[in-house]
Amino acid sequence: MRFTIEQIKAEHQKVKNGADFPKYIQAIKNLGVSKYTVYVADGNTQYFDTDNETSHTGKKYDNLTLSEHLNLDQFTIRLKLHQQGGTDYPTFCSDCAENGVKGWEMDLNAMTYTYFDTEDNEILIEQIPG
Repeated sequence: MRFTIEQIKAEHQKVKNGADFPKYIQAIKNLGVSKYTVYVADGNTQYFDTDNETSHTGKKYDNLTLSEHLNLDQFTIRLKLHQQGGTDYPTFCSDCAENGVKGWEMDLNAMTYTYFDTEDNEILIEQIPG
Protein backbone atom coordinates (compact mmCIF):
# COMPACT_ATOMS: atom_id res chain seq x y z
CA MET A 1 0.00 0.00 0.00
CA ARG A 2 1.64 3.20 -1.18
CA PHE A 3 -0.71 5.63 0.55
CA THR A 4 -2.21 6.15 3.98
CA ILE A 5 -5.63 7.41 5.02
CA GLU A 6 -3.83 10.31 6.72
CA GLN A 7 -2.29 11.36 3.38
CA ILE A 8 -5.70 11.25 1.71
CA LYS A 9 -7.26 13.30 4.54
CA ALA A 10 -4.48 15.88 4.20
CA GLU A 11 -5.24 16.26 0.49
CA HIS A 12 -8.97 16.45 1.18
CA GLN A 13 -8.41 19.32 3.64
CA LYS A 14 -7.20 21.41 0.68
CA VAL A 15 -10.62 21.18 -1.03
CA LYS A 16 -12.52 24.38 -0.33
CA ASN A 17 -15.04 24.20 -3.19
CA GLY A 18 -15.90 22.30 -6.36
CA ALA A 19 -13.15 24.03 -8.31
CA ASP A 20 -10.55 22.35 -6.07
CA PHE A 21 -11.94 18.86 -6.67
CA PRO A 22 -9.96 18.04 -9.85
CA LYS A 23 -6.72 18.93 -8.01
CA TYR A 24 -7.75 16.62 -5.15
CA ILE A 25 -8.44 13.76 -7.54
CA GLN A 26 -5.07 14.22 -9.23
CA ALA A 27 -3.30 14.41 -5.85
CA ILE A 28 -4.77 11.15 -4.52
CA LYS A 29 -4.20 9.48 -7.88
CA ASN A 30 -0.54 10.50 -7.55
CA LEU A 31 -0.52 8.86 -4.10
CA GLY A 32 -1.49 5.58 -5.78
CA VAL A 33 -5.28 5.52 -5.32
CA SER A 34 -6.94 3.81 -8.29
CA LYS A 35 -10.54 3.95 -7.03
CA TYR A 36 -12.60 4.40 -3.90
CA THR A 37 -16.05 3.42 -2.70
CA VAL A 38 -18.17 5.52 -0.35
CA TYR A 39 -20.88 3.80 1.71
CA VAL A 40 -23.70 6.19 2.57
CA ALA A 41 -24.96 4.31 5.66
CA ASP A 42 -22.02 5.39 7.84
CA GLY A 43 -19.62 7.29 5.58
CA ASN A 44 -16.98 4.56 5.52
CA THR A 45 -14.77 4.98 2.46
CA GLN A 46 -12.70 2.14 1.04
CA TYR A 47 -9.66 3.16 -1.01
CA PHE A 48 -8.01 0.80 -3.49
CA ASP A 49 -4.47 0.93 -4.84
CA THR A 50 -3.29 -0.36 -8.23
CA ASP A 51 -2.73 -3.85 -6.73
CA ASN A 52 -6.35 -3.85 -5.44
CA GLU A 53 -5.17 -3.66 -1.82
CA THR A 54 -7.52 -1.63 0.34
CA SER A 55 -7.61 0.75 3.25
CA HIS A 56 -10.75 2.01 5.06
CA THR A 57 -11.57 5.25 6.81
CA GLY A 58 -14.09 3.58 9.10
CA LYS A 59 -17.42 5.02 10.21
CA LYS A 60 -17.60 8.82 9.82
CA TYR A 61 -21.07 9.55 11.22
CA ASP A 62 -24.11 7.95 12.89
CA ASN A 63 -25.83 5.39 10.71
CA LEU A 64 -28.34 6.62 8.16
CA THR A 65 -31.32 4.42 7.31
CA LEU A 66 -31.28 3.50 3.63
CA SER A 67 -34.61 3.37 1.83
CA GLU A 68 -35.28 -0.06 0.32
CA HIS A 69 -36.90 1.65 -2.68
CA LEU A 70 -34.80 3.43 -5.27
CA ASN A 71 -36.16 6.79 -6.40
CA LEU A 72 -33.76 7.54 -9.25
CA ASP A 73 -35.63 10.62 -10.48
CA GLN A 74 -35.54 12.33 -7.07
CA PHE A 75 -31.94 11.24 -6.49
CA THR A 76 -30.91 12.76 -9.82
CA ILE A 77 -32.56 16.07 -8.86
CA ARG A 78 -30.77 16.10 -5.48
CA LEU A 79 -27.45 15.10 -7.10
CA LYS A 80 -27.61 18.01 -9.55
CA LEU A 81 -28.43 20.40 -6.70
CA HIS A 82 -25.42 19.11 -4.75
CA GLN A 83 -23.13 19.39 -7.78
CA GLN A 84 -24.20 23.02 -8.17
CA GLY A 85 -23.26 23.77 -4.55
CA GLY A 86 -26.85 23.77 -3.26
CA THR A 87 -26.25 21.22 -0.49
CA ASP A 88 -23.41 20.24 1.80
CA TYR A 89 -21.94 16.74 1.99
CA PRO A 90 -24.00 15.53 5.01
CA THR A 91 -27.21 16.66 3.29
CA PHE A 92 -26.18 14.89 0.10
CA CYS A 93 -25.55 11.66 2.04
CA SER A 94 -28.99 11.96 3.65
CA ASP A 95 -30.51 12.53 0.20
CA CYS A 96 -28.79 9.37 -1.05
CA ALA A 97 -30.14 7.32 1.87
CA GLU A 98 -33.68 8.68 1.47
CA ASN A 99 -33.67 7.80 -2.22
CA GLY A 100 -32.27 4.26 -1.91
CA VAL A 101 -28.68 4.97 -2.96
CA LYS A 102 -26.25 2.78 -1.00
CA GLY A 103 -23.12 4.53 -2.24
CA TRP A 104 -20.82 5.26 -5.12
CA GLU A 105 -17.52 4.17 -6.56
CA MET A 106 -15.11 6.62 -8.06
CA ASP A 107 -12.77 5.16 -10.67
CA LEU A 108 -9.76 7.44 -11.02
CA ASN A 109 -8.57 5.70 -14.19
CA ALA A 110 -11.86 5.85 -16.09
CA MET A 111 -12.69 9.15 -14.34
CA THR A 112 -16.24 8.03 -13.55
CA TYR A 113 -18.63 7.98 -10.61
CA THR A 114 -20.85 4.90 -10.45
CA TYR A 115 -23.77 5.15 -8.04
CA PHE A 116 -25.36 1.92 -6.78
CA ASP A 117 -28.54 0.92 -4.97
CA THR A 118 -29.10 -1.26 -1.90
CA GLU A 119 -28.88 -4.39 -4.11
CA ASP A 120 -25.51 -3.20 -5.51
CA ASN A 121 -27.02 -2.53 -8.95
CA GLU A 122 -25.35 0.27 -10.91
CA ILE A 123 -27.99 2.97 -11.27
CA LEU A 124 -26.10 5.96 -12.68
CA ILE A 125 -22.65 6.52 -14.17
CA GLU A 126 -21.26 10.04 -14.60
CA GLN A 127 -17.96 11.42 -15.85
CA ILE A 128 -15.82 13.19 -13.25
CA PRO A 129 -15.41 16.82 -14.29
CA GLY A 130 -11.82 17.67 -14.91
